[in-house]
Amino acid sequence: MLFIYRSLNLTRGGVMAVKIIIDRKVKKGKESDFSELLRELRSKAIASKGYTSGETLRALADPQNYIVIGTWQSVDDWKNWEKNPERKKVQAKIEELMARPTKTKIYVYT
Repeated sequence: MLFIYRSLNLTRGGVMAVKIIIDRKVKKGKESDFSELLRELRSKAIASKGYTSGETLRALADPQNYIVIGTWQSVDDWKNWEKNPERKKVQAKIEELMARPTKTKIYVYT
């Protein structure tokens, strides 16, 4: 499963974009519920300031493992989205479907 939204814009006023890598392990049998919530979350993110693109990858060897790669114009834009009440509400529902806690890391271009 691969979703890509919006065209990639690597800079905003000379500030490089950031990549957010979100690693999730879904409980077996909950993949459909997870995919629905992920689409809801993505539709809300698209409308958020600084969102550039996002893609979702599913591991071939471990189909319950998903990686979401989001591109944001700045760390501040990501942090604002991360604490958005709408995001938190959907994220809480997603966490109920996880076999382990979600892992999130922020990466910058070098």
